[in-house]
Amino acid sequence: MAGFRDITVTGPAAVSIMRQGLNLIASVHTALDDAQLARFQRDLIGRIGEQRTSMVIIDVAALDVLDSFEANILASCATMARLRGAQLTVVGIQPDVALTMAELSLTADPARTALDLQDGMDDAARLPPTLPSRRYRSS
Repeated sequence: MAGFRDITVTGPAAVSIMRQGLNLIASVHTALDDAQLARFQRDLIGRIGEQRTSMVIIDVAALDVLDSFEANILASCATMARLRGAQLTVVGIQPDVALTMAELSLTADPARTALDLQDGMDDAARLPPTLPSRRYRSS
């Protein structure tokens, strides 16, 4: 099985990644195939370091289905984000998706979760910065 670095994808992204302050907000617009998930993961993790991000919010409200592979990708994104100095929150999990995930014992751990984008942004505002360069230093 190929690693996410081995897959080349061309064409428009099915996910938009925008910066707002120290946060990155990734909005998933449609269901993603394995190659698109790999591209998203690679792009997201790269941008955390490039843009010195302290919080990543992934909005999955447009998804009616979230399979075990996708749940594992979200979890690995959270782990990689943490290793790069950022927290990751998944927002917008639909009720039927949450029910299915619970029935299948799937979680987004170690990602945080929030009801919607506004709750995710509120959560980001409450968290202390995670990167040493973000900590305020007294003179």
